[in-house]
Amino acid sequence: MTKKLPENFLLPEMSSSGPAFGQPSTAVDFTLQNTAEQNASHLRYAGFKGSFLTDQDIYLFKEGTHYHLFDKLGAHPAVFNQVAGVHFAVWAPNASYVAVIGDFNGWDKGAHHLTGRADGSGIWECFVPGACKGQKYKYFIHSRFDNFQIDKADPYAFFSENPPHTASVIWDLDYAWNDSDWMKRRSQSNSHRAPLSIYEVHLGSWRRKSHEGNRALTYRELAVELVQYLKDIGFTHVEFMPVMEHPFSGSWGYQTTGYFAPTSRHGTPQDFMFLIDALHQAGIGVILDWVPSHFPSDGHGLAYFDGTHLFEHSDPRKGFHPDWKCYVFNNGRNEIKEFLISSAMFWLEKYHADGIRVDAVASMLYLDYSRQEGDWAPNIYGGRENLESIAFIQNLNKAVYHFHPDIQMIAEESTAWGNVSRPVHIGGLGFGMKWNMGWMHDTLVYFSKDPVYRKYHQNDLTFSMLYAYTENFLLSLSHDEVVHGKGSLITKMPNDDWQKFANLRLLFGYMYGHPGKKLIFMGGELAQWSEWRHEGSLDWHLLQYDRHQGVYQWMKDLNHLYSRELALHTYDFEPKGFLWIDAGDWEKSILNFTRRADRRLEDILVVANFTPTPRENYLVGVPTKGTWKVLLNSDDPRYFGSGYAPQLGYSTQPVAYHGHKQSICLQIPPLSVMFLKRETALA
Repeated sequence: MTKKLPENFLLPEMSSSGPAFGQPSTAVDFTLQNTAEQNASHLRYAGFKGSFLTDQDIYLFKEGTHYHLFDKLGAHPAVFNQVAGVHFAVWAPNASYVAVIGDFNGWDKGAHHLTGRADGSGIWECFVPGACKGQKYKYFIHSRFDNFQIDKADPYAFFSENPPHTASVIWDLDYAWNDSDWMKRRSQSNSHRAPLSIYEVHLGSWRRKSHEGNRALTYRELAVELVQYLKDIGFTHVEFMPVMEHPFSGSWGYQTTGYFAPTSRHGTPQDFMFLIDALHQAGIGVILDWVPSHFPSDGHGLAYFDGTHLFEHSDPRKGFHPDWKCYVFNNGRNEIKEFLISSAMFWLEKYHADGIRVDAVASMLYLDYSRQEGDWAPNIYGGRENLESIAFIQNLNKAVYHFHPDIQMIAEESTAWGNVSRPVHIGGLGFGMKWNMGWMHDTLVYFSKDPVYRKYHQNDLTFSMLYAYTENFLLSLSHDEVVHGKGSLITKMPNDDWQKFANLRLLFGYMYGHPGKKLIFMGGELAQWSEWRHEGSLDWHLLQYDRHQGVYQWMKDLNHLYSRELALHTYDFEPKGFLWIDAGDWEKSILNFTRRADRRLEDILVVANFTPTPRENYLVGVPTKGTWKVLLNSDDPRYFGSGYAPQLGYSTQPVAYHGHKQSICLQIPPLSVMFLKRETALA
């Protein structure tokens, strides 16, 4: 029978993106029950049961354990019966008709229809002879329900049009990698006992070409400029805010539509591979932000994909997020779990990513996250825990670490949920690390206070050590702290400009002395006055001024010290790596502690003064005799400090103090942090 579809039929509040470049969408006559002759003709090209979707693929797909779906679904250039073309496959179980439309058929909805598999998988597939790399395409989907029709981008597309255009692009992932040395040794670079200092970057606003219309750098330009910058300043890793394709630049990438496609704003997939390759060759690891918690409602995307709530929960109490006005993945479906796990696996395998930072984990753990009473549905036991998402997260981490034990999965989790970075087999979520949001909050609150009042808030600094080893913590000063009216890091510091800069150097120094891996958002190292703006560039011109250059040089020296000194990173996650000397001098707002390695000769003493008052003849007990050399002093004039205490070393004296048999008598500069190391041992 033949059925006419109404032209431009859409659900309320949804809009079809239409074919590329605004070609008109037209209704199409089609046969729901094709003749045997038509089926036979179509299936000549729709085979691929041996090289694409095998019986084993379908078995794993239905089971929810197919974690490499990017090799099977989507658009794959191929040759069949000596005919070159492209194999298309899409999951749309509630469709009554699916066609692929694109440059290769004039966007004709009747030219190349897909055949629904008879195995109950809900997968449709076909082979289009003559289709080739670089051509744009979408899927035209007519639902079995409500006579709904729409054009959709490919959920598994490897490449997409440059926004605001929304078509998928046929592409391959061929690339000759040159990072074999890095890949062989990255297990050491990503180890919990390795130094991890991460520079968080938004690719579109790190640096722009002002003389070329303020355009963002391409991936290949970044492979030169960003790589050289990171090598100079000494960060061990870079974390990219989401590079996955997204329609709205103002979402910073967190409203993802292309879970298998790097954004075309900066170049092709191979260009992005080139950037990662260059970073690896320079010895710099790459962590990618990834968003499995929600997705936008754009008509060409995943929302209401086949005329039903396929990727999202149908119940808005579970399927729609009130904060971000977007949809929430239905992690109770096998097909959704493996879609997301396949996405994570994809970036690790095809793009050689060294880690994934999972965004908004807390929103996945709690059914009542950011919801009012009555706006959420409890789990089967009446609780607020999202059991389906918890199981998904655990499966995600088990799968990823099974295939790639040398990478890191990092959780942005903002609550007190226990065992986030503990193994699944003991009840944990299975992440390798967790952002320490508590440390970030307490520390910034403390630093925002005028130093005259800080003595009443010393516990804001010391409290973090009470829970420092309950998780594998990463200390983060991320983009979230310098947007939406919060001000930049330097503007959070109190009093006059000299104190602001001294406080910022002190903040970074205290951070690098504190147990935990490190992350700093771009611009912090410049002491940038303005909040981050995604449509502009960092204020690079500030480096011409001594005080800004001083912060940059301080960050550079901190990174190199942190990487060089075993005590500062080896036992970030183990109590034996830290020892308080004195946490109780609240009256003077001073903290003293040591970071420890296996050999006591490697110990680092950290002394921090959180007031602008210098301290003369300040006695500090130390664990071993010898000369303690000043490795770094944030008050050094080359950092725009005052140069108050130029002494480069302190010899111990036989005066017992702080529980130790010997001590050193220090000059402590104002608003400063010093790192000292025992230079010689005395008999």
